[in-house]
Amino acid sequence: MAQAQTTNATTEAHGGAHDVGFPPFATETFGGQLLWLAITFVVLYTLLSRLVLPRLSGIIENRRAMIASDLDDAAAMKSRAEEAGSAYEKSLAEAKGRAQALAQETRAKLSAESDAKRKALEADLNQRLAEAEATISSKKAEAMSHVDAIARDTASAIIERLTGKAPAPQKVEAALNQIKA
Repeated sequence: MAQAQTTNATTEAHGGAHDVGFPPFATETFGGQLLWLAITFVVLYTLLSRLVLPRLSGIIENRRAMIASDLDDAAAMKSRAEEAGSAYEKSLAEAKGRAQALAQETRAKLSAESDAKRKALEADLNQRLAEAEATISSKKAEAMSHVDAIARDTASAIIERLTGKAPAPQKVEAALNQIKA
């Protein structure tokens, strides 16, 4: 502990009566300070105006030129993109027109084929119908030709059954002729 007290004692600042204040505000050094301020200002101004400012203005001009070039390139690309877009729209419209024409042509072709098949089928059906009607007519005529014989046989059988004697075929024929007339 004794040692700590001695250290404090040696590090204490001795406050004396010489109060200097802030050195840059000392009036005795104003002349030197002003001289060095002028020298430093002139040196810095010269360095900035001769070296730094030309480089900065060159960089700024290069940047402006690059920006202008980029803007010109962007405008050119925009116009090319618009041209490509209009070409695309035109080709799309043409493709739609061709597709519609092709669809219409295909529709017409299929309709014509369908009509042709329908007409051929109708002609075939009409021919079959005519053949069937002719067959029916011939079968009807053949059946009608047998009706007289069937009627004769049936009438003879009925009379024989009722009377017990078979009638004469001429009398049955005459009776049937009389009914027909």
